[in-house]
Amino acid sequence: MAKPVSDAEYETLAAFRYALRRFLRFSEEAAQEAGLTPQQHQALLAIKGFPGRDRVTISELAERLQIRHHSAVGLVSRLVAQGLVTREQDSADRRQVYVALTESGTEMLEQ
Repeated sequence: MAKPVSDAEYETLAAFRYALRRFLRFSEEAAQEAGLTPQQHQALLAIKGFPGRDRVTISELAERLQIRHHSAVGLVSRLVAQGLVTREQDSADRRQVYVALTESGTEMLEQ
């Protein structure tokens, strides 16, 4: 049987959720001011902040954004069209596609 959640735990959860929502709203507004959708901003951030590499696979990006693979493909296509990322097939495994920020993508993220 699960232990009941205490009032203090509910307060902590509610405070965390409020702080998270405030951050997300700030982030959404900042992205829109820079001319990006919130999802595009999150994608640029996920690529730039990926541990140990300056590029990610489409699958890794989908996982980081918690979206389906085909949705990540469409998102990347839109970012490529805007000149914010590049897409490159792995030379050893042509099924693997890597995405990296362009100089413009990095500048957009810094805004």
